Amino acid sequence: MTIDVHKVFLITGVSSGFGLAFSQAALAAGHTVVGTVRRESERAAFEALDADRAKAFVLDVTDYPVIEPLVAGILHEVGRIDVLVNNAGYGHEGILEESPLTEMQRQFDVNVFGAVAMIKAVLPGMRERRSGHIINITSMAGFITLPGIAYYSGSKFALEGVSEALAKEVESLGIHVTAVAPGSFRTEWAGRSMIRSDRSLNDYDSVFDPVRKAREEKSGKQAGDPHKAALALLALVAAEKPPVHLLLGKDAVRLVREKIAGLQAEIDAWEHLSGATEFD
Repeated sequence: MTIDVHKVFLITGVSSGFGLAFSQAALAAGHTVVGTVRRESERAAFEALDADRAKAFVLDVTDYPVIEPLVAGILHEVGRIDVLVNNAGYGHEGILEESPLTEMQRQFDVNVFGAVAMIKAVLPGMRERRSGHIINITSMAGFITLPGIAYYSGSKFALEGVSEALAKEVESLGIHVTAVAPGSFRTEWAGRSMIRSDRSLNDYDSVFDPVRKAREEKSGKQAGDPHKAALALLALVAAEKPPVHLLLGKDAVRLVREKIAGLQAEIDAWEHLSGATEFD
């Protein structure tokens, strides 16, 4: 499925990975893409993708006060924003007890509060036009967890919840919201984009070391193709009734189904205690 109507995309974090792949696919389909980059040096490289329809702005999504005026400037230049893709984010790896609380704050600042700040900046225009699509890139880690990514999973669980609640708030206004949860894809998430806290407690070696080793060995060999994810994004935007949650990748589908089955079994096993808490 392809988009047959020209749209204006605002995509955060377009210098590499999913953001770049999403942008390339949208441009190839004839759309305008406004992308945000972290450094001035990355702006020209992005705009070179298409002299007319690729525009870049330097933005750190944690610089919240500049987001609203930046979006106002984008609207002045391109007229409207049809699709917001909150892609900017990074992964944190570290055992919770070993990881400074400041690392969790930074993780949420980027992955959650930055995304919400972008949403709040584009919503007035979408609400006035009674149209728009907000896409939040989450992760299968927003459904399932592993040792060593408590901060990251927490941020993605939060963004899944924000997306679902927002979807109910804006549905009657003609605005769609979708949380897109990729599985393992060949991006820099597990490489240069990941922040790692130092190890200090041997008690966690047995649960953490195998997970870190498997992640390092798999990096660069993941089954997920970012360019095919980008085509899926275009199909999502073209859908008349897009889903609120969309998993990307066979691994994400399998692992989330296993999580749901395990959760159902746990609910059933403890239902007697859950139901014993009401007034007689």
